[in-house]
Amino acid sequence: MITGRSHGLPLHLDLAASRFLEIRRTREPQPADFDHTFPALLARALSDLTADERHVLRSVSLLDAFDLDLATRAAGLPHQTPARRLTERPIVTENPYALWPYHLHGAIRSALTEADDHTEDRWTPADWQQAADRALAALGDQWATNTSLTPSRMFLVACLRQGLRLACAHRLTGLGWLIDAAFAYTDDSVWEPLAPPTPADPTPDTPADAVAELLTAIARRQREHRQRTVDRLTAVLDTGLLPAELNEMALYYRAKAHKDLSHNDAARTGMQQVADAGGRLAPKARRGLANLARLAGDFPTALAAVPTLGWKGRHHRVLGDIHWSHAHTAQAVTAFEAGRAEAEQHGAAGERAMMQVRLALALSFAHPLRADDELALAHQYLDGLDQRSNTLLAQVVTLLKDAGTSGVTDRAHSLNTDIEAAGLPFLHRFVELARAFHHAVRNDSQQLAATVEQLRALTVGGDFAYFTDIAHFMADLPLPHPSTTRWITSEDDVRSAWRHLVQARQELLAGN
Repeated sequence: MITGRSHGLPLHLDLAASRFLEIRRTREPQPADFDHTFPALLARALSDLTADERHVLRSVSLLDAFDLDLATRAAGLPHQTPARRLTERPIVTENPYALWPYHLHGAIRSALTEADDHTEDRWTPADWQQAADRALAALGDQWATNTSLTPSRMFLVACLRQGLRLACAHRLTGLGWLIDAAFAYTDDSVWEPLAPPTPADPTPDTPADAVAELLTAIARRQREHRQRTVDRLTAVLDTGLLPAELNEMALYYRAKAHKDLSHNDAARTGMQQVADAGGRLAPKARRGLANLARLAGDFPTALAAVPTLGWKGRHHRVLGDIHWSHAHTAQAVTAFEAGRAEAEQHGAAGERAMMQVRLALALSFAHPLRADDELALAHQYLDGLDQRSNTLLAQVVTLLKDAGTSGVTDRAHSLNTDIEAAGLPFLHRFVELARAFHHAVRNDSQQLAATVEQLRALTVGGDFAYFTDIAHFMADLPLPHPSTTRWITSEDDVRSAWRHLVQARQELLAGN
């Protein structure tokens, strides 16, 4: 208890030792005797400081870390001298390699919040509130300046972490820059945690709480079942506390989670709401609608949407997904390579990783050796991004590039278990498509028939039903019923293209 409370501050340890000896004269000391801050600690820490230094000290106690500019702005002072003098005191530690080099000893921060009522120049609640407003504004200004000069993902996340904590702890209402930072955070699909996980997620009761819960739910969907994401985003929407622009964000990511859960009617409704609103996420919502059209087998509608999407709507990704579904490998590779290059131009590491996984996917049917190289690069890009669905899709690619060899069926079974645990049922269809390719290559008609039946069961709602068509095309089997899929070329051309990929794999394996 003593060491935890001291945060390594020698003065706290000295006071605790004195108290221990004092208590021991009459009874056995207990941990609870030391679960508090010593008033004398704060008195001694403040005794040698000037009035301006004490003002800066209280201001920076609101921050996890700071530099001279942030400390001065949070204190509302016109010059940095008091902040500089404070950083020379032993109660402030320095890490010259950190984004903000200084931080206040944890014991002093605790004392200021728990024992400051005993000091003569203590702050009123209004003083603390004004300092929190200043600190949040100063963080926002630093982030805006950094973004305009040399944008840094690390700095964005650090500002969001400090800003959200400040806004929630002090129930701040001026959230302006946090809204812009929230969009910047979600734009790149990297999903660094913004707050430590908590045993229970309390219901938000301020706009700041709602924003923090929104971003946490979006980020943690990579580690939680997608139904949990839907439930959390629904709950935060129901509070009515989100700023209007972030309400749109909650609707969009809930629609994405619905799509991953194969709740496509709910996904379409949500995407249409966001697209109709015409806000910042409208291009992404239009992409979502185009993808939902593709999933329903309406490829002409999806293709017609591509010219309207642009970079924000990830037009190359949509186009590539259309082409690989037709076994147009060259066109799909061209689209995904263009998407990867565009992502690199925009510094979008998350989108670059997605494009790389899809590039490997398109190649896995036709060029397994090159797919292996591209997949290795995809894993490099995915490292540290926490993109669960794309990581699992990359594992599907390994099945496809290895189709026709031993062990594929067992690995597919194991992958389905991981997909179920992740709450990403749409990926089961990809696994079964890989199985169908594998059985077609091996001319295993019995196993292929079982896989086709499994695909039919998985696509009975209509979405991904064209995977069942593709499975028939791979083995050159007739369709049992007329297909509802609308291809961008004739059905015969699509059948021929998929059958050719199977024959090419058979020839490759025979040559080895």
